[in-house]
Amino acid sequence: MIKDTVPAVHFYDQDFVDMYDRTWVWIDENWNQGVKGNSLSGGYLTYPGQKTFNQTQASMSALFLVYSNQTYSPFPLIDYFYSKQEESGAIRSDYSMEDGSPIFTEDNPEGICSPLFAYIEYGFYHKIGNKKRLKEVVPILEKQFDWYKETCLRENGLYSVPNGALSTGNVDREETFYPIDFNAQLAVNALYLSAIGDILNDKELSFRYKRLYFSLKTRINSMMWDNDDFFYYDLNAKEQKIKKKLITSYWTLLAEIPNEEKADGFIAQLSDPEQFGTENPFPTIPVSDPDFSELGDGYNGGVVPFHTYIVVKGLELYKRFEFAREVAIRHLYFILDTLHPDGEETGDVWEAYLPSKEGASKCDTLEGFPVRRYLPMVGLITITLMIEDIIGLVISLPRKTVDWTMTTLEVMGIEGLSLKRNMITILSNKQPRGWEIRLESEKLYYFTIEIMDEKKKKTLPIPSGKCSMLIDKL
Repeated sequence: MIKDTVPAVHFYDQDFVDMYDRTWVWIDENWNQGVKGNSLSGGYLTYPGQKTFNQTQASMSALFLVYSNQTYSPFPLIDYFYSKQEESGAIRSDYSMEDGSPIFTEDNPEGICSPLFAYIEYGFYHKIGNKKRLKEVVPILEKQFDWYKETCLRENGLYSVPNGALSTGNVDREETFYPIDFNAQLAVNALYLSAIGDILNDKELSFRYKRLYFSLKTRINSMMWDNDDFFYYDLNAKEQKIKKKLITSYWTLLAEIPNEEKADGFIAQLSDPEQFGTENPFPTIPVSDPDFSELGDGYNGGVVPFHTYIVVKGLELYKRFEFAREVAIRHLYFILDTLHPDGEETGDVWEAYLPSKEGASKCDTLEGFPVRRYLPMVGLITITLMIEDIIGLVISLPRKTVDWTMTTLEVMGIEGLSLKRNMITILSNKQPRGWEIRLESEKLYYFTIEIMDEKKKKTLPIPSGKCSMLIDKL
């Protein structure tokens, strides 16, 4: 039943297809409706043991629910957080699932959360194509950004937040006053608010956030970059670098902060076995860190799918698509091997994984860790990266474009993907005449195919109906 409503993927490794299909089944089993008490109207994705609506979790879920052909709408839970915005502009990190009240903790007394909404809304626009929605949410996003400035901005132009606002679990960041990841996330937020201004043809909005973005980018590069280590570090209260490497420093790639020269040395550490280049990419802290554990020890050595997703998306922006795809494939194999372990042990999917063999990261000090069947994490890999990186499809509904990047010719594709009211199918197959791409569509769109190892790239208008193209003829 579910297979009939969401897109089907095709891939030469059937295990990957089965994992994709199974994720949608799990989503269906864990899909709930909001109730009057918590003031959420509409459906939302949950996981075992969930007690709060969390802003980061909602954002993660939105990144793969956009591929559900609107069967599981990503909008209600995001809109729930917008409805909770206070006069100050604050939208808190967590709200009670029982009564909708904000949750405050000792390590995060203001309920501050990673600012991801502008990035999410930009994605909504390209996957679902609703410009009216962008106009409606911009005032909310601007008000939230003003609250971040009022609450967290310091005189040096960087932002300071408590460790409870960061997604690095039990990693020791006691001395951190200016976290690199939060500052890079705000730069991402400003960058995409500026891009939304361009979409809306609002030059003033675009310019204002572009200026804010460049101001933050300049400070991150001048204060947090270490030229000897080719790395971005947290700062302490005295603005001194804390020489502890974190995978979340790679948010700077998504924010397009390092130039090419910086990026080369920075990205090289992702494949270095003494740094982040473990078999299962990427642990939260590098192998060289004294706190690193092969058993994961929570996030100290644990591989967190959300972190891997962010690094992959950053690598794409720096034209490292082949490496990004390899990383996505390797990580998905570890998720699969943990779900189907050898022997009699029963497997599952988890919040965090081991860096060098299959299995979940272990920890005695984090309560409830790791979360079993934490779908907001897992769906990022098994659905979003499966479509966008492993298969290699990038879709923009407003531009009417589908870009397909293939590192090499393989049997794969997608079937029954909804571009608003246009169902499309794109499949590659080996035929007696050579490699063929079969396409089916209800309306015209523009298709760009790039086959990297054959150095072929071509853009073609795809008419409504069925058609095919032979790769040898490109």
